[in-house]
Amino acid sequence: MSAKIRMLFVLMLTVLFLSGGTKKTSFTEGSHPGDYAPEIKITGSSRTIRFANPSGRYTLVNFWATYDAASRVRNIQLYEKVNRMDSACIRMYSISMDENYSVYTGTLDIDNLRGASQLHEVKGVRSLLYRQYNLKKGFRNFLVDDHGVIVATGVHSEDLDALQKL
Repeated sequence: MSAKIRMLFVLMLTVLFLSGGTKKTSFTEGSHPGDYAPEIKITGSSRTIRFANPSGRYTLVNFWATYDAASRVRNIQLYEKVNRMDSACIRMYSISMDENYSVYTGTLDIDNLRGASQLHEVKGVRSLLYRQYNLKKGFRNFLVDDHGVIVATGVHSEDLDALQKL
């Protein structure tokens, strides 16, 4: 076999080998629309939130902190909107990234926020959750479908009206 033929043969085998793994693509876990939403494990809690559910319900995950005024206002608006919506359509988890628990609970009292959907990540910006959801560019939220796929980020309360029409 000549060197050219051997080189061509090796090249064809390499292409064949590399293309074998690309026939089936799959979602990856991440923080962008189209990614699977990472499951949520709150530090110091046994609670884990997984997003895939057979009910067809969307999940809104909103990250906020008391020291970030815009995220705090958005949290109140989203909380009020979701509480007026059909619970079969959407569920919301509101996650505070405040490290100080008393600041977190005091803010919940002032903002009149209640319920099991209010969560507190004690490690705040030092948490794995902060890194998984790429929050270094600012607190935001993620709308996740019943398959666990992020379908939107940066959702505002008026955006949720479209879900009620589905």
